[in-house]
Amino acid sequence: MTKSSMRTTTAQTIIRELENHFVPSLRNCGKIGELKKIHANIVKLSLSQSNFLVTKMLDVCDNCGDIDYATLLFEQLVEPNAFSYNAIIRTYAHNHAYNLAITQFKQMLRAQNHILPDKFTFPFVIKSSAGLLSHPLGQQIHAQLCKFGPESHSITENALIDMYTKCDDLTNAHKVFEQMTNQDVFSWNGLIYGHARLGQMERARTLFDGMPCRTIVSWTTMITGYARNGCYADALDIFRKMQVAGIEPDEISLISVLPACSQLGALEVGRWIHLYSDKNGFLQKTNISNALIEMYSKCGCIDEARNLFDELAHRDVISWSTMIGALANHGKAHEAIELFQDMQKALVFPNKITFLGILTACTHAGLLNEGLKYFDSMRENYNIEPEIEHYGCLVDLLGRCGRLDKALDTILKMPIEPDSRIWGSLLSSCRTHKNLEIAIIAMEHHLELEPDASGSYVMLANIYAELGKWEDVSSIRKAIRSKRIKKTPGCSLIEIDNLVQEFLSDDYSKPFAQEIYGVLELLAWHQNRTSDLVEFLQEDTGLA
Repeated sequence: MTKSSMRTTTAQTIIRELENHFVPSLRNCGKIGELKKIHANIVKLSLSQSNFLVTKMLDVCDNCGDIDYATLLFEQLVEPNAFSYNAIIRTYAHNHAYNLAITQFKQMLRAQNHILPDKFTFPFVIKSSAGLLSHPLGQQIHAQLCKFGPESHSITENALIDMYTKCDDLTNAHKVFEQMTNQDVFSWNGLIYGHARLGQMERARTLFDGMPCRTIVSWTTMITGYARNGCYADALDIFRKMQVAGIEPDEISLISVLPACSQLGALEVGRWIHLYSDKNGFLQKTNISNALIEMYSKCGCIDEARNLFDELAHRDVISWSTMIGALANHGKAHEAIELFQDMQKALVFPNKITFLGILTACTHAGLLNEGLKYFDSMRENYNIEPEIEHYGCLVDLLGRCGRLDKALDTILKMPIEPDSRIWGSLLSSCRTHKNLEIAIIAMEHHLELEPDASGSYVMLANIYAELGKWEDVSSIRKAIRSKRIKKTPGCSLIEIDNLVQEFLSDDYSKPFAQEIYGVLELLAWHQNRTSDLVEFLQEDTGLA
């Protein structure tokens, strides 16, 4: 070995020893301030071009979420290698700077020293294209993956499945899945999530039933999918089967199933979740307490909802908004307004949901002046632009208070296109106040949006009947028959032994249907006999 080569080897050894000297401090570094001090020492020792140390420092930036300092570190490198490129791409992807991650990937491909992406590059580049919801970009990266490899890498393939499902391309997601040599639980969960997100619950259920093994994520994905697609009974059924399978619910699965309890009135299941959450320390997390408050409210237990709200150690804007909305829906308008004032005193900034609750409270109580004040304060005091739901509350409030002309004028001047619910609300108010002129206008607009809506015809027919216009009532009924419009049947829900049963009017498909209708007829007969007896006693005693 020559003296020159010996000197080179010695220098490299010294550099490696200096680099290794900084590894423990970088591994234990948890703050950017500490990193800057370490970086200063690295610069003093002329090691700022060390890809090894820069990669370690980028990992610290990744953990601290400081992409600006990460960018400065990376840009100082004259010749970054694959490790440092992967580190900066990973840092950007983890911190949602997806455009920057893609930019660095392109720069990596154009690098003069011919740096090739590897199995540590592609998962984060694919994640970035999924974050941008860019299907064309995702396909281009997939093509690069086919070009550079690796041929089979489960983390990369799962990232592809995730990208394609988020871009609503389930065809290519299935192709990736079918070509995998190792289909793990993440692959199955990714496909199930994709179908559930698009409302394809039958396909999601087929995949779920075919899984070789399931995790809590698998069960929660199905529960969430059913609940979001209005299949509340199925969501509860999956939740029960998860418990039978011995899977302990976590915070996310509980939050996912609570909306189903709310919609079905499954109060006993909701109470069990409350007790379970308290036992496992979940009530300390505000989001599950908020979901429980909403569940109690929608199941009619407003006092239990208020007690839980009052016990909260920390109340965020969702807590306040949920409780205000609950009080409003239970007709406790003044309590809702008082709670809104308490929220302002607590310096919690209201949002659109908060104002929807307070406007609902004013609507149910007929508090016209207060409702108008709160509606105006959205823009003036909080810079919140009213949405169609807020206009719906305002129109309903004006209509209930008999200000039908003002309600119609509000609809016509809305910056948002009114929907069928707003016109339906106005039509309902017209019936209450027997205003035929505006009722016809409301019905025409309502039927433009929902041509087969039976409610509009029935409501207008009732207005005609109350005004004694029987010929017009007859013509409306003829129109209903000629268009073969059917009224949506009434529905009732009842919870028995933790199972929710649904009953539709004139539905004989339930077990013991004949017996059920027999009991109803008996109750009706008893009610009629009781009414006759009351009339007889009133006449006999002179109380009529």
